[in-house]
Amino acid sequence: MTQRILVTGAAGFLGSHLSDLLLAEGHSVIGVDNLCTGNPANLAHLAGESRFSFEEKDICQPFDVGAVDYVFNFASPASPVDYDRLGPETLLVGSTGTVNTLEIAKKYSAGYLHASTSECYGDPEVHPQVETYWGNVNPIGPRSVYDEAKRFSEATVTAYNRYYKVNTHLVRIFNTYGPRLQANDGRVISNFMIQALQGQPLTIYGDGSQTRSFCYVSDLIDGIVKLSRSGEHLPVNVGNPVEWTILECAKEVLAVTGSKSEIVRKPLPQDDPARRRPDITRARTLLGWEPKIKLRQGLEKSLAYFQACVNG
Repeated sequence: MTQRILVTGAAGFLGSHLSDLLLAEGHSVIGVDNLCTGNPANLAHLAGESRFSFEEKDICQPFDVGAVDYVFNFASPASPVDYDRLGPETLLVGSTGTVNTLEIAKKYSAGYLHASTSECYGDPEVHPQVETYWGNVNPIGPRSVYDEAKRFSEATVTAYNRYYKVNTHLVRIFNTYGPRLQANDGRVISNFMIQALQGQPLTIYGDGSQTRSFCYVSDLIDGIVKLSRSGEHLPVNVGNPVEWTILECAKEVLAVTGSKSEIVRKPLPQDDPARRRPDITRARTLLGWEPKIKLRQGLEKSLAYFQACVNG
């Protein structure tokens, strides 16, 4: 059955890929974004698509796009560069914005999925991270505007399910990469790819032994859509459980790009997580989902996009 679906943060990296998949399935999509970090170019290919409409809105202000069957809330700055610049805005979109979108789902008896994050675990003392772990987060540190906004969102989404019986879903997203990832957002893959293609030194913070788990965007979106159609209301990790050190990732990027760039080291930022790896047992069991694309393959699939970013 085709649905009318609201996607907030639709002009962002994940929101635009999600919109593509929903449209490919035959649904109608209303995309909403205030473009503080979203890029209209991510939606340019949908200009002639009659089942897609876009509204430039700030979801921190009450709004109503009419009756919808489902709400995907992906609106938030999501990289350290962005939420460092937009700290209060990040807190507001995670609180007021989340409430406003939940009110739409409540009004129209629509399903609801909130894009949460592995940052809810902070600098984890449990490894790999399981959904029952409450996290180790500095509530007033430089990353707190993002971490605590997402933690508040999770509490709010859960409350709307518990008290108002809204059909909610919570996905905790781990590091994701692929085409449309902002080239200047300070994240590991985008940093390394752009630096390598420009012949600049690859910047590693600390000694490079800290770890991340990188999921290709199409795998992630597949897991998110599966979760949205499940009966699970508690948080579910969606990410790639293969763990890479930052130094290993840099070497993979050099291999894929053919770059001769050197690797340089800089001081580790405050509260930068030492380890990040999802336990995806729940995703495997509840959704029958696990990622398929390995890091080398995903970097190769992303290469043309980052080359275009560098070449303008």
